Amino acid sequence: MINKETILASAQRTILSESESIAKLVTLLDDNFAKSVEIINNSKGRLVVTGIGKSAIIAQKIVATLNSTGTPSLFLHASEAIHGDLGMVQPGDVVICISKSGNSPEIKVLVPLLKRFGNKLIAITGNLTSFLGKEADYVLNTYVDSEACPNNLAPTNSTTAQLVMGDALAVCLMEMKNFTAEDFAKYHPGGALGKKLLLRVGDMLDTTHRPFVSPDSSVKSAIHEISEKRLGVTAVVEDDKVIGIITDGDIRRMLNKTENISGLTAKDIMTANPKTIKSTELVSDALNLLEDFSITQLVVVDNGDYKGVLHLHDILKEGIV
Repeated sequence: MINKETILASAQRTILSESESIAKLVTLLDDNFAKSVEIINNSKGRLVVTGIGKSAIIAQKIVATLNSTGTPSLFLHASEAIHGDLGMVQPGDVVICISKSGNSPEIKVLVPLLKRFGNKLIAITGNLTSFLGKEADYVLNTYVDSEACPNNLAPTNSTTAQLVMGDALAVCLMEMKNFTAEDFAKYHPGGALGKKLLLRVGDMLDTTHRPFVSPDSSVKSAIHEISEKRLGVTAVVEDDKVIGIITDGDIRRMLNKTENISGLTAKDIMTANPKTIKSTELVSDALNLLEDFSITQLVVVDNGDYKGVLHLHDILKEGIV
């Protein structure tokens, strides 16, 4: 009988089975892995990753990870390779071939061709005595005792092991290349990740609608400026320098304390020494500053010059969070 308990139990068995298979990979690592990383890192060509079936899908993901972390790579489908796509492989390229059994017909045709070209061949396989295991220059062992599939047929543990081995290669290569967060940003300019790593305060600042009043401006003028610029705040500027800010909260607190506001000026109700940030700083750093001080606006100042106001809502609109 299928119920919630049996469904959860099945999911738990699958996750535990795959996690145990991954853990065992640690014991299978040897000099072949270290030499493979060195050869890839020292290669003047690209890294070509090939496979068939589910292994081909894993190969595509590994290629995506490698490309985004500084190792130029391309995917070659094993069956298409022997029908013309083998021309993608150039002298100096290193080839990784992924196959659980290592004996797929396409692999048996492809491997000798690659060897004939003189390219270094790295195998990711769970069968060291297979055709691929014997013919490869280096073998990364991804043997698993069984699949998580109840029939021990559908690739589950084996493909997860292949994927993890690919991630291990990518991370090692990142470390050897001293690949930094700044480098990572170069390959991820789009989307939330790219914005988080690249977008700077000045890139999203509206400098033409800067809210500001003078210290001697009336409270009514300050309220008008806050309402017109729609940022919930206005800077108080004297001699081109920001000496304070007035927020919606300052206005509310003033109204709670004072019956007659006719004699009050901006300087009387402002908050001095507001939190500021440079336009060259990352927006992600600005967000951290807003969160640290539980505020919603930052005054942007460059070399003492007032540039504008960055609002939390503007950051949220960019999808950085």
